[in-house]
Amino acid sequence: MTLPFEIALSEQKSPQEFIAYYKENEQKIDEELSKYGALKFKNVAINSTEDFEAITAALSSKFLNYVNGNSPRKKLSNHVYTSTEYDKSQIITMHNEMSYSASWPKRLFLSCITVSETGGETLLADSKEILNKMNPTIVNDIKTKGIKYIRNLHGGDGFFGNSWQDTYETTNKEEIEAYLKASEIDFTWKADNSLRIVQSRHGLNKHPDTGEDVWFNQIEHFHPCHLGDEIYEVIQSVYESPLDYPMYVTYGDGSPIDVEIIEEIVTTIDSLTVAPKWNTNELLILDNERVCHGRNSFTGDRLVLVSMS
Repeated sequence: MTLPFEIALSEQKSPQEFIAYYKENEQKIDEELSKYGALKFKNVAINSTEDFEAITAALSSKFLNYVNGNSPRKKLSNHVYTSTEYDKSQIITMHNEMSYSASWPKRLFLSCITVSETGGETLLADSKEILNKMNPTIVNDIKTKGIKYIRNLHGGDGFFGNSWQDTYETTNKEEIEAYLKASEIDFTWKADNSLRIVQSRHGLNKHPDTGEDVWFNQIEHFHPCHLGDEIYEVIQSVYESPLDYPMYVTYGDGSPIDVEIIEEIVTTIDSLTVAPKWNTNELLILDNERVCHGRNSFTGDRLVLVSMS
């Protein structure tokens, strides 16, 4: 199955015209999203943050802020962010958005305002197909042990990783602690004003609508070996223990996940990944549990907007 399923409108529609079209065909659109996991509408006039915000606000009423997020982003309005501010030279590995967290968005809305010179595709892969193709031993280990995600957020002056101020969109430690406790996230304030958080998750999910088992995690994204040998070696030389890395992942019982396993996971997912090119005036909707996504490296300027609901 080719992702995304494209719906080319016969003529370009203004934001208000597209909203009316969507509302009129909402049942059919929901059925197609359930079938394919990713829909791309073409010929939707989205030329600004305001256009994108107007459309997404009409399509959903419950948006998630990117609190506890692990990718650098800019917040542009109440529920609109840049898709990522991650280094353009790096590929963002495949993941289901915030699958390491206690709660995650059901749907992602994306639109490209500025198309990069080369690369920059939003990469897509079917999470059900990934699970079906993954080495059964790896699947069984995740199913029986679970996954533990570890993050060390610096206090604002660190070189690697994100700060806790940016991650939680506040400088108030009491507010952060209240959020972490409510989300059942283990945390420790360290002597250097950094914050360690540990989140235990299943790594596999049953899709809430279809009941099908799906691959739902960010294992390779949290293990720094995916950054390449040179950067991984620098990280290893800087920190005394992997538990001090900006991001790290183990099995749920604390045992390490071998680099060879990470590499096999990446290879399997890569074999199912597609890289549909962006054009302007498109709206991409993803079922976050059915389809995982990433980002290709790119040259030139690139601006992709995202809202999560």
